[in-house]
Amino acid sequence: MFDSSFRVPPRTNIAIQEIGFDFDGVIADTAEAFIRLACTHYGHCSFSQEDITNFELEHCLDIPRVQVEKIFTDILTDSLATQLRPMPGAVQCLEQFTLTSQVTIITARPLDKPVFDWLDRFFSKKATKNIRVVATGDHNDKIRYIHQHSLKYFIDDRAETCKQLAREQIMPFVFTQPWNRDRHNLQTVANWEEIRALTEI
Repeated sequence: MFDSSFRVPPRTNIAIQEIGFDFDGVIADTAEAFIRLACTHYGHCSFSQEDITNFELEHCLDIPRVQVEKIFTDILTDSLATQLRPMPGAVQCLEQFTLTSQVTIITARPLDKPVFDWLDRFFSKKATKNIRVVATGDHNDKIRYIHQHSLKYFIDDRAETCKQLAREQIMPFVFTQPWNRDRHNLQTVANWEEIRALTEI
């Protein structure tokens, strides 16, 4: 069980400069891209997002690991070519956040350029100037960057990352996805309307 002090009411008036965001699965709809590419490139068309019940996809889908890795590599190295789309409401919400504060994205991706290219495609130039991207290359290495940027809150779709953050006295919010259900007892957000409700905007 996790310390109940991490539980907060739906509206907490969090300052934008104190909250960070994961990219894939929170801002970008990476699951949709994976499902689409698995079907169009490899003929695996019989599963939906609800079937992705484990962050390690090879544990829940009947797709060879080499193909899973190839699809993700394609998405991570060229998010525009793979037509990675934003999560509903993410662009509008983050655009609003950038009007008053810098927004910090901390991703486990190894490269930040594909993220910047993607942001340039979907966000205004004014907004992208106020978005910081940190690519850690490792899910388990986010904590030090979160501390480095003085963040007190973080939104991620990986339950294990959120558990690690809770142990480090960083308030995590698990972005609800099929692969993190029943894997934690932490505070959750289901969509960007709920994320907006957390902030002081």
